[in-house]
Amino acid sequence: MSLAGISLLIIAIAFAFIAIFVVKTLKAASSTMTSVSQTLEKVEGQMQGITTESESLLKKTNHIASDIETKTKTLDGLMDALSNVGTTVGHVNQSIQGVSESVAHASHERDEKVTKALRWGDAAIELYLKWKRKKVQ
Repeated sequence: MSLAGISLLIIAIAFAFIAIFVVKTLKAASSTMTSVSQTLEKVEGQMQGITTESESLLKKTNHIASDIETKTKTLDGLMDALSNVGTTVGHVNQSIQGVSESVAHASHERDEKVTKALRWGDAAIELYLKWKRKKVQ
């Protein structure tokens, strides 16, 4: 065997080793890609479940928000009615206060008249008693 033949044999063996390592590397890469593919399929399934659950929660949230809005609108009418009741009660209180002040003023005026009448009555009784005493003497 000549030097060229030995060189070719070494090159052939080296090429065979390289081919074997490339095949092993490709098999490992294939195995890794299969594992990644399976993992992605699981993730995709979980994402579909999460998406379905999220859609369900979003629908429930929208329903609750709509329900709250409806109930709030119902309460708006009640609040308006309560506001009107408050205004009416305020007017009634003002009216009662006016009547109370009128009664107090009229009562005060009558008290003065009654006091004057009592004084005149006392004066009349004193005059009558003096006149009667003079008459008796």
